[in-house]
Amino acid sequence: MNSPISIIPLTCEILEPLSLNPHKPHRHDHEELWIITHGSPSHAVDFMAEKLQSPVVVYIAQGKVHSFIPDTETQGWLIRYKTDFVPQSRFNFYSAFADKVYYQLSEDYCSTTLHSLCTIMLKESAELIPDYTVMQHLLSAVLAKLETDSKRDYLDNKASGTPRLITFNNFLRILDNNFRRAEGVEFYAEKLNMTARNLNLITRSVFGKSATEIIETRKLREARRLLLTTEKSVSEIGFELGYNEKSYFSRVFRKKTGATPTAFRTQALDLIS
Repeated sequence: MNSPISIIPLTCEILEPLSLNPHKPHRHDHEELWIITHGSPSHAVDFMAEKLQSPVVVYIAQGKVHSFIPDTETQGWLIRYKTDFVPQSRFNFYSAFADKVYYQLSEDYCSTTLHSLCTIMLKESAELIPDYTVMQHLLSAVLAKLETDSKRDYLDNKASGTPRLITFNNFLRILDNNFRRAEGVEFYAEKLNMTARNLNLITRSVFGKSATEIIETRKLREARRLLLTTEKSVSEIGFELGYNEKSYFSRVFRKKTGATPTAFRTQALDLIS
């Protein structure tokens, strides 16, 4: 990807060849935002497959292995952009702690506004010399609109100042600095001056997961990244992420992904090589 941003309308003409001959899984060197307004396509991130129900927005962070298979009804927009093109969005921040990187939109979401923003961005990108400053502002507006329309409370600006959400975000920031350590919920609860039970109540109410699940997800997302991008052994990766025993690390990884770390690495590299 040479330019800092590109936008593609997901029309029948563009998607029909892809549905007949899907791209094999590939790794991104950029961010991708799939805005699916119609249809039920299938997609996979890091080989974790999911069937989508529109309207939905799918966010794929840089470095993720991704594949996408549209159905005959699929329509929408695909926006690709360099990581440093816009300030870190909420989609980017929260994707590190969740298995699923898609966000369901309300059935009555404001498609007119979103469609208009994407159309203007498409017209600007078609100019002989696109104004990337304008496109940067438009993308920021699209992200803000999607964050507002998402059903996820933690993406909602209106809720961002609530004590519960402040505590939750503080937990995620502390976790992001410490997830490589062999620490459990009690460690993070102590940092937040609360009990482990209360921390779990907050994470479940905001994110739908226990604190333990979020900690484990963050570790295993990093494990998948290291398996795909480094030559470190499984033991080295497990130890780096706070698992003192290779066998325990492998059991946790297999339970979460359906494959051992070694099998995941072999299958993934074979597919994307």
